[in-house]
Amino acid sequence: MHPLRRPMLAAVATALLAATAACGSGDDDAAEPQPVNGNTVPTMITDSVNSLVSDSGITRYHIVAPLWLMFDKADEPCWKFPESLHLERYDDNMNVTATVDCDSAVYFTAMKLWRLDGNVRMRNLDGDRFLTEQVFWNQQSHTVYSDMFVHIERSDRIMEGYGFISNEQMTRYTLRRPTGIFPVRDRARSAADQ
Repeated sequence: MHPLRRPMLAAVATALLAATAACGSGDDDAAEPQPVNGNTVPTMITDSVNSLVSDSGITRYHIVAPLWLMFDKADEPCWKFPESLHLERYDDNMNVTATVDCDSAVYFTAMKLWRLDGNVRMRNLDGDRFLTEQVFWNQQSHTVYSDMFVHIERSDRIMEGYGFISNEQMTRYTLRRPTGIFPVRDRARSAADQ
C-alpha cells in the first residue's frame, strides 16, 4: 500500500467508528423524529411535468411545467409552479378553448382557485390575447379576473385598462377601468403614415 494512503484510510476508519458509536449510544430519545412543517415542506415534488388533468372522467386541462410542488399538508393546501406554467383548457371534444402561460402559479386546491403571476399571457378560442401581471381563475364561480393593468389584443381593436372579469373561456369579458381603446385599422394606418 502506498504510504500516503495509510493516513487517509485511518481518518476514514476513525470517522466511521465515531459515527457508529454515536448511533449505538443507547439513547433512544435522541433519534425521535421531528414533525414536518406542511407549509414549507412539499408532500410531492415533480419535475418536467407534462400532465393531463380530468374532471369527472373528462380530460379538461394539459399542464406543462418545469417544477410542480404539492403542499397537501399545509394550512392552506396548494400546488405551486414556481418556475413557469403552460396550461391548455379543453372542451368536451378535446378542442383547446384557452391557453395560459405565466412565470409562476399557485393552485389553492380547497378553494379551486388559481393565482397566475408574472408575465401572464392568455389566448381564447377567438384568438384574443390578454397580457397582464396577475390573474385569478376561480373554478367554482367559473370566472377569470384581475385588478392589474391589462392589455387585450383583438382582431379589430386593442384595449387597455385596470382590471377585468371574464367567463372561463375568456369570450365574454368586461374591462373594469379602461384607459384606452385603439382600433387596429386606424393604428396600422397611422403607423404607415409615419
